[in-house]
Amino acid sequence: MAFDRREIEDFIYHEARLCDEQRGDEWLQLWSDDALYWVPANRDDIDPTREVSFIYDDRRSIGDRVDRLKQGLAFAQDPASRMRRMLSNIEVDEEENGDLTVQANFMVIELRRRQQNTWAGRMMYRLRRENGDLKMAVKKIMLINNDEEIPGFQFLL
Repeated sequence: MAFDRREIEDFIYHEARLCDEQRGDEWLQLWSDDALYWVPANRDDIDPTREVSFIYDDRRSIGDRVDRLKQGLAFAQDPASRMRRMLSNIEVDEEENGDLTVQANFMVIELRRRQQNTWAGRMMYRLRRENGDLKMAVKKIMLINNDEEIPGFQFLL
């Protein structure tokens, strides 16, 4: 099935807005059943089964993460951060199996308790069409400072 670049960009921008606005239930609907949400630590291309990652969640764990945020159990997000993210340099490649690899640079500005943090890096998505809708099978966040001590983040990157 053909993909329209505008549709792909709109999907990525929509996903970013849902994260900024902490609309976790809607964000969960963007994921495929075999989802992987990954934020590597120490370098971008590690083996997450052998090395530590900041986040390495399957679909169930992604849902648990959203539930903790919704129920106020992520104490580092009480009160919740105010965030805005910017995306640029979006690149789209179709894979042989029909999935898409989409990459983009990002910057997230987080404000919490009068402390402002900037998070930046590169995102990689693997998208596929399921029942006519685009879904995220993989979202990998490669922070530019993933090899340094960073403050904890409990929000959705």
